[in-house]
Amino acid sequence: MKIEISDKAAKWYEENVGIKAGDGIRFYGKVYGKTMVHEGFSIAFRKETPVKPESSTVVNDITYFITDNDTWFFERYDLDVEYDPEIDGPKYIFKSNE
Repeated sequence: MKIEISDKAAKWYEENVGIKAGDGIRFYGKVYGKTMVHEGFSIAFRKETPVKPESSTVVNDITYFITDNDTWFFERYDLDVEYDPEIDGPKYIFKSNE
């Protein structure tokens, strides 16, 4: 479960979520919606201090992470987060890591 955040996506989080160096963004699955690999669940995020992340990456001193409570949602996949200008927000791409 690797996480990659594009520079443009990181900039979007910084400008729209009000995060700054030292903060964290936690990704998790939530009921309703769908992703490219899940039906009935979508991906969500929230500003949160990382504590023992299962997987993480740091961009501009901000930690983007997944906790062990959410491994069920991300297992077998790596997560690429890119900026999508059509929706003016993040686009989540799941890539098989098997």
